Amino acid sequence: MTSDSPASTDPDGRRTIMWFRRDLRLRDNPALLEACAEGAVLPLFVLDPHLWGPAGPSRRAYLAASLRALDAGLRALGAPGLQVVRGDPARRVPLAARAVGAARVHVAADFGPYGRRRDEAVERALGEAGVELVRTGSPYAVPPGEVVNGSGDHYRVFTPFYRAWQQQERPDPVPAPRHGAWVALEADTTGIPDPPLPPGLELPEAGEDATRDRWADFLEHRVDDYDEERNLPGTDGTSRMSVHLKYGEVHPRQLLADLARRRSTGAATYAKELGWREFYADVLWHQPRTAREYYKTQYANLAYDEPGELFAAWQEGRTGFPVVDAGMRQLRSVGWMHNRVRMITASFLVKDLHVEWQHGARHFLHWLADGDLASNNHGWQWVAGSGTDPSPFFRVFNPTGQGRKFDPDGSYVRRWVAELADPEQVPDPHEPSSEVRAAVGYPEPVVDHAEERREALARWERIR
Repeated sequence: MTSDSPASTDPDGRRTIMWFRRDLRLRDNPALLEACAEGAVLPLFVLDPHLWGPAGPSRRAYLAASLRALDAGLRALGAPGLQVVRGDPARRVPLAARAVGAARVHVAADFGPYGRRRDEAVERALGEAGVELVRTGSPYAVPPGEVVNGSGDHYRVFTPFYRAWQQQERPDPVPAPRHGAWVALEADTTGIPDPPLPPGLELPEAGEDATRDRWADFLEHRVDDYDEERNLPGTDGTSRMSVHLKYGEVHPRQLLADLARRRSTGAATYAKELGWREFYADVLWHQPRTAREYYKTQYANLAYDEPGELFAAWQEGRTGFPVVDAGMRQLRSVGWMHNRVRMITASFLVKDLHVEWQHGARHFLHWLADGDLASNNHGWQWVAGSGTDPSPFFRVFNPTGQGRKFDPDGSYVRRWVAELADPEQVPDPHEPSSEVRAAVGYPEPVVDHAEERREALARWERIR
């Protein structure tokens, strides 16, 4: 059940599978090189209902676009294209191996809670058919679980983890395969999906070529100022690499190799941000329960309010707090939110509206194109005071003060909150008067921040 074109046959008759997951690229893909060195390759992607079903519109649409870019790249190498099947990987991967007569299935290791269970199930099913699952590399510069302290235990605080992580050996980036033999499934493929985008939602261009262009632009124009400008949401000071890292359109080792040549404070700060991504993946690997449960379990005893009308106002960006509303509207418009504003909006939900962090984390994952379980949910726990590092619960962001500090000219708020866009009508976009709000149709604040801060701290005192 294979293609018989000369470009897709292997003279030795060996067949193997490259199962793409979070590594949707041809360059710097060690698992793909291993597969190509072994024989004729079936490039496979499995649309897993367990992952596709809960994914929101941003992730579905971006994934589909990334798969189309990968498909085009494979065809340029002479492959018959990416072979997409739908269903339980523990069933679909062995079926594909049997269809093409593959003896091995190559993957990059997955360290997420579901990914580990899935791969173990696939490995068992393949083993019953006499097929080997081969893990080469991972989505991380240093695989989770490898950075340990002197007693062999994992780190629970970022700074010592980062120091040890920096000392770990990392392989150099590898080139894309220049040629190879390929095979295709003759039947039972579904094709790449084309999910519709909700009106008003625009996503960045997907694929490794677009990723390389964006990264090159960041290195040339913004990385050296990253340390100062990364907290300013109204400034184009970030790389927007998070979505490309999410789907493996670029590997962090490539970014780190490029940053090491810059020798600037901005480049060092950016490398540290990549370290945070790897730290949270390591924490989740050691404690998978923290994807849904409190890292510091005592915070489960804090009194929270059930999500209601105020939660809906937060979701829709109509709280009457401009920087909060700007962030929530940006999220729905482009499937992304500036990281400083993620912290502000999260603090507002947990400490001003007294809603548990899990509700906000789920909303973010629904709309974020870069929605990464470890980074998203542990970022929320950090804001909620229940996470790894010492970010105490009593650190309550004042949304108005945060807006003035990090968006001093109001450009971010004016861009995303249309009611506040006109400087002549709205001289102060961070704290418009009641008269201005009424004139432009912008709501009054849904809560009194000072009062809710006192209430949050009173609830926290009860569990200390």
